[in-house]
Amino acid sequence: MVRSVVLFCWVLGVSCMGTPGGKINGVSFVGSREPAHQQHVDALRQVHAGHAAVMPFGFIREKDSPEIIFDTDRQWYGETCEGARQYIELLQGNGIKVMLKPQLWIWRGLFTGDLEMPSEAQWQELESEYADFILTYAELARETGVSLFCIGTELETFVRARPAFWGQLIREVRARYGGKITYAANWDEYGKVPFWDQLDLIGIDAYFPLSESRHPTVAELRDGWQRWKQEIRTLQQQVGKPVLFTEYGYRSMDYTAKKPWLVDRNQEQVNLGAQANAKEAIFEEFWNEEWFAGGFVWKWFIDHPKAGGAGDNRFTPQNKPAQEVIRQYYQRY
Repeated sequence: MVRSVVLFCWVLGVSCMGTPGGKINGVSFVGSREPAHQQHVDALRQVHAGHAAVMPFGFIREKDSPEIIFDTDRQWYGETCEGARQYIELLQGNGIKVMLKPQLWIWRGLFTGDLEMPSEAQWQELESEYADFILTYAELARETGVSLFCIGTELETFVRARPAFWGQLIREVRARYGGKITYAANWDEYGKVPFWDQLDLIGIDAYFPLSESRHPTVAELRDGWQRWKQEIRTLQQQVGKPVLFTEYGYRSMDYTAKKPWLVDRNQEQVNLGAQANAKEAIFEEFWNEEWFAGGFVWKWFIDHPKAGGAGDNRFTPQNKPAQEVIRQYYQRY
């Protein structure tokens, strides 16, 4: 019987991890200055998170600079190889599966999708630097036995300009790591990624605009999803791979679904209800779809008691009504 179910999922071209009862119910576990401890994981277990994304970082000085600085003693502990390993082992020791998701940060928070080199020589240097960065963490993924590895996050211009490099990088990652791999495409990039057929999951950072209302209702938000959901489904059917929201989330502020990607320091009024509604709408639209694998909520700080709260208008759902929405749906799926 089990063999028949596995075969059925394979024929459909979707992973069994994408069926109800087996979702990737994840959080983006933010790197800290310090090691993680058991109390930091207990909060994840309370919301029934079965997965966590561990996110070491590499840093770039400018969007036209090829040098990637990573795994240095000037970084926060959780953003280094040592810290990522410690987080992974602690999470796995609690039965929480891990997606290792090394990411780039351009100084001043410039958008990584605009990373572009002015010459062929600098493109080649960036390719060498990025391969070193990703393959270092592919080795860590192999050593720690994580279930998922993400080869990049929101690098649209780099992907578009150097498709041959990305094909080679995927082959080199596969040579080192035997688990499932994905790429985290921005919400307006995923339809242009040329290598989905070489990966195991279609990864999307799901910051789709859904509503221009100050306090959108669940019904309004679900209606706003319909166009995007159909486009995602069409690509999924063409590629034959399950869809994973490598990031999803909304800020607890007015107009939260108008430009959900905003990471600025604006002073929009705190709106806890809008954030909770947006979470409910995404769960209702996607978590019961068999072609949908699940997602990683953005974002979750390890020091839970001090994170978020009623006066916070940022992304984290911690200590807000959205946290209870997540708990209920993660428990259900």
